[in-house]
Amino acid sequence: MAKEFGTDITSEDIIETLGFFDSWDDRYKYIIDLGKELQPLPEEARQDENLIRGCQSQVWLVSREEGDRLYFSVDSDAFIVKGLLAIVMAAYNGKTPKQILDFDIEGYFGEVDLMRHLSPTRGSGLQAMVARIREIAARKQG
Repeated sequence: MAKEFGTDITSEDIIETLGFFDSWDDRYKYIIDLGKELQPLPEEARQDENLIRGCQSQVWLVSREEGDRLYFSVDSDAFIVKGLLAIVMAAYNGKTPKQILDFDIEGYFGEVDLMRHLSPTRGSGLQAMVARIREIAARKQG
């Protein structure tokens, strides 16, 4: 199986790299390039139960447990959303449920100044992705 995105790139890496860009056009290009690194979900995983509601685009999320860690496979039909998924995966993929629940995702988004540069519907979709991942982590943590 291919290594999941986010297991060898961290949220700190994303913050540092985005900090190099002066313009949001360049940041968007980088975010889209990150999304291109995500492994596409197989067609059989693109089912209604894996769809995240509240997203403007179609977004699918599948999770699995390995030992005490959670791994997520994600995909979208929109390039920028795939990039946003990659940013979220850098924060959450390969972490324990406790690490996921303890991670300050709002602080992370704030450091990259992300929410201010997304449309309200994209921002809501991003929050829906985060909520689903946190819900999975909370269920696994018990």
